Amino acid sequence: QVQLVESGGGLVQAGGSLKLSCAGSGRTFNDYAMAWFRQAPGKEREFVARISWSGGIKNYGDSVKGRFTISRDNAKNTAYLQMNSLKPEDTAVYYCCAARYGGLAYDYWGQGTQVTVSS
Repeated sequence: QVQLVESGGGLVQAGGSLKLSCAGSGRTFNDYAMAWFRQAPGKEREFVARISWSGGIKNYGDSVKGRFTISRDNAKNTAYLQMNSLKPEDTAVYYCCAARYGGLAYDYWGQGTQVTVSS
């Protein structure tokens, strides 16, 4: 069992930056690939970024490439999402999730953190 808690969301002006954190419980954090998704009101959930258990492989959604960076610190059981050059269309609830042994299905999800970008 892994519990995920996101933090770091908030209100920021367009062009600004935020860094989200996802703290995981349990001793097997590095068994999991970690990912971030987001969901804006009235829209489907959207893939943002994913990082392998070792941190060596990273993937990004097209809308955030070049602006967002995913990372992790397995010693701290924490994954991060650095978001730069934020746009109003980045406004959403951001969720982190974990896929055991790097599978495609996400076994655990956090409760989400709100990011609001004002124009």
